[in-house]
Amino acid sequence: MSNSNTTALSVENTADEAQSFGEYKAIEKALKPYIDAAKKGDGALARTGFFDHAHIVGSIGGTVYNMDADTFAGAVSEGGPAPDVQHHIAWINVSGPAAAARVEFIHWGENRFTDFFVLYKKDGEWKISGKVYDSHSKN
Repeated sequence: MSNSNTTALSVENTADEAQSFGEYKAIEKALKPYIDAAKKGDGALARTGFFDHAHIVGSIGGTVYNMDADTFAGAVSEGGPAPDVQHHIAWINVSGPAAAARVEFIHWGENRFTDFFVLYKKDGEWKISGKVYDSHSKN
């Protein structure tokens, strides 16, 4: 018995696969300045990954921080280099020009962080629109 309300699923072709894979790589590239800034303690570098309107929210040591991208860049610089920092991009989800990513960090100073990023693709370029984070045992 056929249901006339059923919609056929579209089949992904190799061009779709390449474009989809390319978006994940482009998002990794968009996160790279932020990741590199952790190691270098370079707030100006971190700032290049964010839209002007971006907001960063999280807590460390019981203090909640709600910062714009410029204030956050200052905090990264103030924290200084973290040469032993390690990171892992746990996942990236993409839907058209919107995306989310989870990045795990350990040894960023004396901290372990889980960062949740929201990204948007504008004029062909992915940038971070916002970030919330968990500082694990330092919360």
